[in-house]
Amino acid sequence: MPIEVEGKTIETDEEGYLANLNDWTPAVAEAMAKEDGTELTDAHWEVINFLREYYDEYQIAPAVRVLTKAIGKKLGKEKGNSKYLYELFPYGPGKQACKYAGLPKPTGCV
Repeated sequence: MPIEVEGKTIETDEEGYLANLNDWTPAVAEAMAKEDGTELTDAHWEVINFLREYYDEYQIAPAVRVLTKAIGKKLGKEKGNSKYLYELFPYGPGKQACKYAGLPKPTGCV
């Protein structure tokens, strides 16, 4: 199901993840969030940028438990917990945040 961003058609799979990871831009993330009724704040971007850096380093999208632990280590304990992440990404921090970050669906996510 493609999305329109800045006059370009971006291909996504049936769950809304990018078909081509190289199509990602911040505008794509904003468009995906808007479709979900979410407005991205600085807190969202902090997690999205963290995920993109993590993916660049490890070539894998982290499962929620790994994500929570890694965010806690880098951004602090108050942000490295499920409650905080679910407040930002109510459809699931792994799935929803990775989708907005233009990454594949994390392994272990149903």
